[in-house]
Amino acid sequence: MAKKIVGYIKLQVPAGSATPSPPIGPALGQRGLNIMEFCKAFNAQTQDIEKGNPCPTIITVFQDKSFTFEIKTPPASFLLKQAAKVQKGSKTPGKAGAGSVTRDQVRSIAEAKMKDLNAVDIDAAMRIIEGSARSMGLEVQG
Repeated sequence: MAKKIVGYIKLQVPAGSATPSPPIGPALGQRGLNIMEFCKAFNAQTQDIEKGNPCPTIITVFQDKSFTFEIKTPPASFLLKQAAKVQKGSKTPGKAGAGSVTRDQVRSIAEAKMKDLNAVDIDAAMRIIEGSARSMGLEVQG
């Protein structure tokens, strides 16, 4: 018989540096989960990702206090800021630019995020990423 799902916890955890401190500790502690078990498993799974990259994580909590978790790719905005080498997006997108990214960079980001995007092919994924870039005030060149 399958385990009964009690709920889901959504967190954005830096890769390779999950610790019992907030926000992880309190979120897992409220559900009675083993915080150190999650931290060790998460850090082991994210050791090949660049340390500090934000990883959206969905934790499925079961009735017997066990859990599973799924790690998504870093947000498109984070990857776009890295590619454009800017600290943050424009305060007034559409009026003032914050930087620029090339179409090749957009393609590589779209390929990396393909499994998390609601797109059929790479061209549709690129259009999604380009829209995110424009909403941040980044110009897409090439």
